[in-house]
Amino acid sequence: MFTFFAKGGILMWAIFLCSIIALAIILERLYHFQRAKLHLPNFGARIKKLLSEGRLLEAEKFAENSPGPIAHIFAIGIHIHKRALEGNEVITEQVKERILARAGSRELRKLGKNLRTLGIIAHISPLLGLLGTVTGMIKAFMKIQELGGSVDAAVLAGGIWEALLTTAAGLCVAIPAMVAYHYFEGKIDDFSAQMKDAVQSLSDWIVDSSG
Repeated sequence: MFTFFAKGGILMWAIFLCSIIALAIILERLYHFQRAKLHLPNFGARIKKLLSEGRLLEAEKFAENSPGPIAHIFAIGIHIHKRALEGNEVITEQVKERILARAGSRELRKLGKNLRTLGIIAHISPLLGLLGTVTGMIKAFMKIQELGGSVDAAVLAGGIWEALLTTAAGLCVAIPAMVAYHYFEGKIDDFSAQMKDAVQSLSDWIVDSSG
């Protein structure tokens, strides 16, 4: 394996570095998304029950101690409602919406951490591979010229397959990186939709509990 790696030239090291970074990001994001999971039916039922009983502090603490961005949005929404009921300050619906929107944006940014880097790796890895192949082909044909064109097919084929190693390596890094990037993007879209639904559900439950 190391022999093939060495034959690919110096750009193989750049591709190898990209693969290490991509793998680290993928594993870190998988762990983060796993921790962000929340069993919404049980969580929602518990929050709704606490709100209906007027136990706002317990509901806020329960949401704060639950994992994931949706629970954090609930905690912020309940905290805002609690402050408004205490009468310490006037909080209009527009202000509530802005606060929750900013909180939602923060949570989405946390979910998307390092995904830009993963996307860049997915795009540049095949380009690095192609560059390695082009430089390898240039060297092969320069060698042919030095020998006055008297090179047999076996030698020429050997130079070509060595040059193509970097393209293969770049694609091997780019394909899983691109798949992972779009997978995480889809998960973020799902969380975004769930957070919008959560804000609407929380508003409905607060109105019901107030009534």
